[in-house]
Amino acid sequence: MPELKVIANYGDLCGEGPLWDYRNNKLYWTDMTGQKFYCFDWATQKHRIVKEPYEVCGFAFNASGGYVVANSSGVWLWDGAAKTQLVADQADGSKCQLNDCIADPAGRFLAGSYFYDPTKEYPLGKLISVDTNGKARIVDEGMHLSNGLGFSPDCDTLYFTDSIARIIYAYDYDAASGTPRNRRVFVRVPDTSGIPDGLTVDADGFVWSAEWYGSCIVRYDPDGKIERRIMTPAKQTSSLMFGGPDMTDMFITSAGESTPMPVMPPGYDPNSGNFGGALYKLNLGIQGKKEFIANISLKA
Repeated sequence: MPELKVIANYGDLCGEGPLWDYRNNKLYWTDMTGQKFYCFDWATQKHRIVKEPYEVCGFAFNASGGYVVANSSGVWLWDGAAKTQLVADQADGSKCQLNDCIADPAGRFLAGSYFYDPTKEYPLGKLISVDTNGKARIVDEGMHLSNGLGFSPDCDTLYFTDSIARIIYAYDYDAASGTPRNRRVFVRVPDTSGIPDGLTVDADGFVWSAEWYGSCIVRYDPDGKIERRIMTPAKQTSSLMFGGPDMTDMFITSAGESTPMPVMPPGYDPNSGNFGGALYKLNLGIQGKKEFIANISLKA
């Protein structure tokens, strides 16, 4: 088994959203709770804090430069320095309180909203699509805690995670219209395992899911069967993404602040152990695929 290496350890409260910039050979990731945004430079093997405090729950690179950011107050354009511009804080009347996200093949921006609160009744979340002109619309709904998104290599299938429901859904995806259809259960994670969190898809069409509370990442074949499970040191393993010059390095985030929820598996201890906080790297010789770049622009 290849070695799982610690690349950076800032003690992230909730490390998330790793994304490889194949144009510049750099990895970016976020501590969404600690409100820090990081960069790891492959050429120098050094890492740094790009911006703090700044809440980034998820992001995509934008074609015109900078980033499209999803956070608890909406979708934003960020130039990478000081300038931010609100794209959308609601979609069809629903608040854009957003978590994970992804750019689609046409440059749209997809993100999931969430209002999960185990202490009271809460509205269900939505899957939001932001067109290249910044217009946001709801394309699906009914999620408890929206999480990882990914496209199959042929872009015909979109995967979308609901962590609390313990389900990874699959949709037929029409890239021309940006419309997901025919939602179905791709994977239902048993109550005895961790809950599915961040997600990515490799070049062979296998789906990788990080298991929060599970101390592992799981690779599913295109039929939804477990192909392998790889253990990690972090109990709250949060997300994962391929990168490196040949796209065979996997970067894995984790979360150091224990977050107990009713969906913890039996016997899970939320009071002790290594919950996380580090960024890891693993090379299994499996190739990932490049993520799409958003192309969101607003009229002046």
